[in-house]
Amino acid sequence: MRFTIACGGTGGHLFPGLAVAEVLRERGHDVGLFVSEKEIDARALGNREGLTIEKLPSVGLPSLFSPALMAFLRRLVTSLRLSGASFRRQHPDAVLGMGGFTSIAPLVVARWRGIPAFLHESNAIPGKANRLAARFCREVLLGFAECAPHLRVPTRVTGTPIRRELASSVPSREEARRMLGLESDCMTLLVMGGSQGAAGINALMTQAASHLKKEKIQIIHLAGERCVDLVNTAYAEAGLTAKVVAFCERMQDVYPAANLVVSRSGAASLGELAWFGLPSILIPYPYAAEDHQRFNAEIFLRAGAARVVSEKETTGEKLAALLSGLVTSPETLTTMAAAAQQLAPRHAAENVASVLEEAVK
Repeated sequence: MRFTIACGGTGGHLFPGLAVAEVLRERGHDVGLFVSEKEIDARALGNREGLTIEKLPSVGLPSLFSPALMAFLRRLVTSLRLSGASFRRQHPDAVLGMGGFTSIAPLVVARWRGIPAFLHESNAIPGKANRLAARFCREVLLGFAECAPHLRVPTRVTGTPIRRELASSVPSREEARRMLGLESDCMTLLVMGGSQGAAGINALMTQAASHLKKEKIQIIHLAGERCVDLVNTAYAEAGLTAKVVAFCERMQDVYPAANLVVSRSGAASLGELAWFGLPSILIPYPYAAEDHQRFNAEIFLRAGAARVVSEKETTGEKLAALLSGLVTSPETLTTMAAAAQQLAPRHAAENVASVLEEAVK
């Protein structure tokens, strides 16, 4: 069979889409990808052999009276034309959109051409793009069951796929720390803000640094391109041991090193934290569409896997106090880790791949 997966724009769309593509290829099928023109897509894809990769222009949906509306419509028309041309060449048996505006055009064209179309919604509440795209799909596949009441189409819970490399060749905690140039027996905090960093989390952590001087911790911080020097300086001035990088392509070497994580609450990131059984302090992105990151975080809060703080209502000092309370309480971290493990999306990529195969058969 041949499948097309539209999965570009952010790591939260791209990495789960790649995970499904890899399962389909292992089962003997051909897979093509639609990605966005963003640098993060090209960087994350690297040299992926055996995949047909095509780029689509994409832009977020502006308000009805925005000056950006005409530009959006032009790019949408271009995406529709490119998607149609690709389908005429490739003849996919089914199409999967992993969410976001990169998915809209391929799903619309699939519907026009009578090709089975599916959407994956990884968040607890769908955004505008997915509400629109869902209308053109046979079924929406969910990361969280809590999303189902927000959609008026058939749904099925599959979980959010985890990129395959995270499940293979994973080092031990001590080995991971040594690979990163850190002490092998020291409490380790991982700070991350998604595939492009998070300015809000960076700011809070630089403010918190001076309040963490007394704690016996070391820090791994994925800060994004723009904030590496600023964050590094703050930790150095506080006398904290820290490895600060813009982006890490091998998260399978990073997650095992951590005892605790400070993170946004995008669905893909949460799935990875659960996979590794990592307790977390979640700081939802306050401007996320439909406030979906807060709804995601609340699922982990209710399960006892995370603490949740509001970026707008907290300070560096308050965040430091919360961190200090957790890193000095191994029993609490152990309980939170077990709760996180219970939320891990087992076999999600296989589940999604099976839905596509069933539709064609």
